[in-house]
Amino acid sequence: MQALLDAIAQMDKTVDAHRVFHGRGGMYPNSEQWTLDWFAPVWVLTSFKPVTEPELAQCHAALQARWDSLAPAEPLNWVFQCRANGQSETRLMAGTVPDPHVVSEQGARFLVHVLRGQNHGLFLDMAHGRAWLRHHAKHENILNLFAYTCAFSVAALQGGAAQVVNLDMSQAALTVGQQNHRLNDLPAKARFLGHDVFKTWGKISKMGPYGVIVIDPPSYQKGSFVATQDYIKLIRRLPDLLEPQGHVLLCLNAPELDTAFLHSLVAEAAPALRFVERLTNPAAFVDIDPEKSLKVLHYQNA
Repeated sequence: MQALLDAIAQMDKTVDAHRVFHGRGGMYPNSEQWTLDWFAPVWVLTSFKPVTEPELAQCHAALQARWDSLAPAEPLNWVFQCRANGQSETRLMAGTVPDPHVVSEQGARFLVHVLRGQNHGLFLDMAHGRAWLRHHAKHENILNLFAYTCAFSVAALQGGAAQVVNLDMSQAALTVGQQNHRLNDLPAKARFLGHDVFKTWGKISKMGPYGVIVIDPPSYQKGSFVATQDYIKLIRRLPDLLEPQGHVLLCLNAPELDTAFLHSLVAEAAPALRFVERLTNPAAFVDIDPEKSLKVLHYQNA
């Protein structure tokens, strides 16, 4: 875990939420189990293997030493989450967590919840995707599938979108999404549909066509979405939903599925779409094998 301790010793206090250490990318031998994130004013340390109390004590000492140099007048706040053996345990290790807990990214504000669940409300690795959408959203009608807490929608409206349609099966996640829109004082140009995408094509089509479609599904969620079976069903609908020259972001965070998987689905189900680029991931998420990291592919309609 020395690489983690070294990263802690060099980390900075920033305004924006970001990943500090990404052992999961395999770039740091003997530290693959660790990630460290900054959700101001809280550090969130995660291990994907069991951890001993002496190891946690080492991490605490490193965090405290660095924090004393960064913000000597402020208390250290940090949370530890262990995701091992198919279970998850979260502990507040020092200080407090704000309630509500609001973080920022590129001028946007988002609610997060770092003391419960494995997803904290904002996926930090998707920062470049949100920046891309903010740049491409002006005057566009946007469809945001698997919207979760609607961070893409916030970015789109900040970029001047004409309308955003957010769709997700989780009404609880969409409720947080609505709060995120209010946090950012956004115009009332977003819709929030708590539906199963595969049962809502009629309604989705009536609100189209769309200048930009974002598809960011879970890679495997039993009873909801399995990428190897269901992604092609989404891609097959794109030609009818997209405006001419419309854009698509196809997102996939499954280490076992590479970019060739998505390219093959597009070639089969929507061959008129033209591949433009793969968006880079934030530098902190560097991976020894880029095909195992988050994949965000930009396509454009004919």
